Amino acid sequence: MQSFQIITPVSVLAPYIRHYWILQDDAVDTVSERTLPIGCIQLVFHKGKRLFLQNESRLQPQSFVCGQSVGFSDVVSTGRIEMITVVFQPYAAKVLLHIPVNLFHGQNVPMDEVGDAGLSDLSKQVADTPDNTACIRLIEQFFLRRLYSFSEYNLKRMSAVFQEINNQPQIQISQLSEAACLSSKQFGRVFADYVGTTPKEFIRIVRMQRALFLLQQNPAVPFARLAYECGFSDQSHMIKEFKLFSGYTPAEYLSVCAPYSDYFSEL
Repeated sequence: MQSFQIITPVSVLAPYIRHYWILQDDAVDTVSERTLPIGCIQLVFHKGKRLFLQNESRLQPQSFVCGQSVGFSDVVSTGRIEMITVVFQPYAAKVLLHIPVNLFHGQNVPMDEVGDAGLSDLSKQVADTPDNTACIRLIEQFFLRRLYSFSEYNLKRMSAVFQEINNQPQIQISQLSEAACLSSKQFGRVFADYVGTTPKEFIRIVRMQRALFLLQQNPAVPFARLAYECGFSDQSHMIKEFKLFSGYTPAEYLSVCAPYSDYFSEL
C-alpha cells in the first residue's frame, strides 16, 4: 500500500520552505521512478530502505542534502519505502542551512558530512522518531530556531530577481543583476550562494519546468509554440534540452509521463 502526503509549513517558515512530503510504500515489487531537476534544494530523510541510484550504481545516503543539478536520475526501491523530504523555496535554503548551497551542487551530501552538528542531530532524531507527524514538528522546531539568526539583506535582492525569472521566459542575466542592484560578478556569487547553481544553469532548469507546466495545462500545444513561450531559441533547442533534462524528447515524454511542473505548480 502506498501513501503520499504533502504538508505545508507553518506560516513563518512558508517564505523559506515550500512544503514537506512523506512517502510510504510497503510494496514487495520493485518501484522505479525518473526524477528531474525541480529548481529547489531538498533535505531527504530515509526511514525505510534507501533508494538505489541507477545512474551512479549506488544507494542514496540515509539522510542527505540534495543539491541543484542538470539532468535526470533514475531511482529504484530496495524494499519498504518511508521517507520525509523538505523542499525549500528556490533561493531560501541558505537562510535555514547557514551555508552557501552551491557547495551541494550536483551532489547528494550526507547530513553527517555537511559539518553541521545540529543537522546531524536532527537526522538522528528523525530516524529515532516513529511518528512522522512528530518528525515534521522536530524539523520545524529546528528551522524556527535558525530563522531568527539570519540577516535578510541579500534575501530581498533574491526575491526581486525571482519575480523576474518567474514572470519573464526570455530573461537575460544582465536584467537579473540589475534587479538585484549588483554588479555582474557580485550577482553571480550571491546567486550561487543562495540558489546553489549559476544564473545561466538555473534559467535552464526553470525553462524546462515552464515547458512541463504548459504541457501539464495543454498536452496538445504545438512544440514550436511551446519552445517560443518557454524561452528556447527554437524547437530544436527545446528538444535537445528536454533530452538532457528528462532523457526523452517532448513527444517521447508525453507518451510515458503525465507532465507536471514541481516548480510552477506551486507558485
